[in-house]
Amino acid sequence: MSYPPPIYDRDTGEISASIRLTGEMPEIVYPNGNRVHYLATGQGTGGLFGLYRWEFAGPRSGPDAHFHKTMTESFYVLAGEVSIFDGKGWVTTRPGDFVHAPAGGLHGFRNEAGAASMLLHFAPGAPREAYFEGLARMAAGETLTDAERAAFAIEHDNHWVD
Repeated sequence: MSYPPPIYDRDTGEISASIRLTGEMPEIVYPNGNRVHYLATGQGTGGLFGLYRWEFAGPRSGPDAHFHKTMTESFYVLAGEVSIFDGKGWVTTRPGDFVHAPAGGLHGFRNEAGAASMLLHFAPGAPREAYFEGLARMAAGETLTDAERAAFAIEHDNHWVD
């Protein structure tokens, strides 16, 4: 395997790094207390990846088994315990554990043992912000018909399985 073609073609570097300090407020706070920090959006990385810090507040929550057709998703547990579905069953992961679900790979995640946090990485950098924000609106009481809910899932490349 070799390096990919260059995505920067100048001979000198530039001042373009971004920094997000740990004390910055989350972009989303769900009614159950879960918080989402947009560390790097697909738009901000030129579509290369998206990186988010997900903080579970404590009540059991998280998506059931699903897969994506357009992107991979990876999880890195920072604190607490997170149950992650690996296509065969739910596995308890702890700080330092890493899970990668390639496109088409069945996965899901949830907290079952109280507060926890993890990094979510999507590649390429799909616009997951609209998905997270839509979930927050639904959690706050916005109602959708079954057809609208199905269209929302497909629009955001979430393919649910039983």
